[in-house]
Amino acid sequence: MADTDFNKGEREEIYQDFKEVVNMTPSELEDWLDTEESKEVGYKDDDDTESVGHESGRKIIKILQKKKADLTDADYAHMRKVVDYVHRHTAQRPSGNIADTPWRYSLKNWGHEPKK
Repeated sequence: MADTDFNKGEREEIYQDFKEVVNMTPSELEDWLDTEESKEVGYKDDDDTESVGHESGRKIIKILQKKKADLTDADYAHMRKVVDYVHRHTAQRPSGNIADTPWRYSLKNWGHEPKK
C-alpha cells in the first residue's frame, strides 16, 4: 500500500492518534518554532538549514488549521509520521528533569509538549 492509499478506517485511526499526541495548539507551536531552542535541535541534512522536526512543526500547524474534511492523503501520511515519531521518542525519555533537554525540544518541534 502506498502512503497515499488510506481507507476511511485508517484515516479515522490516524486522525484520532494524531489528536492524542499533538497536544500543542497552532499558536503555541508557532511561538515555539520561533525560538532558538527549537531551531537548534534535530537532524539536518547536509544541505539543509532547517531540521526535519522543525519542518514537521510547520506542516503540523497547517494540518491543525484545516477542517477534517479538507485533509489530504499527504496530510494523513504526515500525521502518521508524527504519531510514529512521538511514540518512538517518548519511549526514550531521559531520567531526571526534562525541562531544558534536547529530548523535550525535539518533541515540541513535532507538536508534543511532554510536560502537559
